[in-house]
Amino acid sequence: MPAELQKLRRLLWPCALLYGTGVRIRNLFFDWGLLPSQSYPVPLLCVGNLTAGGSGKTPMVEYLIRLLKERYRVAVLSRGYKRKTRGYVLAGEDSTGSEIGDESCQIKDKYPDVTVAVDANRRRGIQRLLALPEDRRPQVILLDDGFQHRYVHPSLSLLITDCRRIYYRDKLLPVGWLREPSGCANRADLVVVSKCDASLQAAASRIIRDGMNLKPHQSLFFSAITYLPFRGIFPEACASCALDSLQKEDPILLITGIAVPAPLIEAVKKRSEQVEVMSFADHHAFGKKDIRRMETALQRMGTARSLILCTEKDAARIRTNPRFPEAWRSRMYYVPIEMRILFDRGEPLNEQILQHVRLLIEHTDK
Repeated sequence: MPAELQKLRRLLWPCALLYGTGVRIRNLFFDWGLLPSQSYPVPLLCVGNLTAGGSGKTPMVEYLIRLLKERYRVAVLSRGYKRKTRGYVLAGEDSTGSEIGDESCQIKDKYPDVTVAVDANRRRGIQRLLALPEDRRPQVILLDDGFQHRYVHPSLSLLITDCRRIYYRDKLLPVGWLREPSGCANRADLVVVSKCDASLQAAASRIIRDGMNLKPHQSLFFSAITYLPFRGIFPEACASCALDSLQKEDPILLITGIAVPAPLIEAVKKRSEQVEVMSFADHHAFGKKDIRRMETALQRMGTARSLILCTEKDAARIRTNPRFPEAWRSRMYYVPIEMRILFDRGEPLNEQILQHVRLLIEHTDK
């Protein structure tokens, strides 16, 4: 670690101590019942993390949607990070990222039959969902990024941690990236280590398990990201394109506006020798200067075969951004992703979740 960074971290330690003290006191108030935590008469599955920034929550939410949607009416509730609206918003077919947030927009686009809503006040959001007409009322609610929202008591809590930034190796904000002390992981029922290399060895997973020191009631799983065939951001203008079909000489302008772009960058660079990366902040709103930078990069590549590639989350913002030239549409793609569970543990995870939902619904119906 550079000496300047070490010095900065030493200077920030008092801030981290104060922040940590405040978080611990708040959690104690919830643990002692001094602050209320409300339960609900439906399976409420919370997907969250301990760190600021991307850890793979959205792929986990989508995994749960695929697991549950054929059996139950599923709703997803999030706060709609960086949306321009306020209060409770129920997503419709034409909802945009500015109305419901990038992740919620992505989920609604992929799973149009699933109810998606946003509300910073999660209790109000849940009440509004449960007040929907009977044929639309959710039987299961997925609470996206709700681990710190303790005013709601989930029936099952899933904690996601990035394998490159595992929570027990991290420090509290602003020294590190932790929103809460690592010991708060004890509130989770399931812990999923995300974005692992698909070739992760069992010995390495045991080291992580030992470091976590999980409680007897907690289950641990490891997951990897699968990159699916590219899809056109503007499907009427371009066909699908598989990562494996790329030629080594095909140039790619890769645009990323997510918190942790490294895994995608690595995957794309394995397939093309000419990859120019433009990384922006998470949820970046692409402006005129950004478009000019992209235009310069495409001119530098100097071929009509060059692709403009982005993440699935960025595609929702790009699709509604009028600044992108219409002439680019035929070569603009995004990379859909799916999460898969490693070490043949997918069935145990699925069964644990399905059993939880089934038993809770049966108990509620009695």
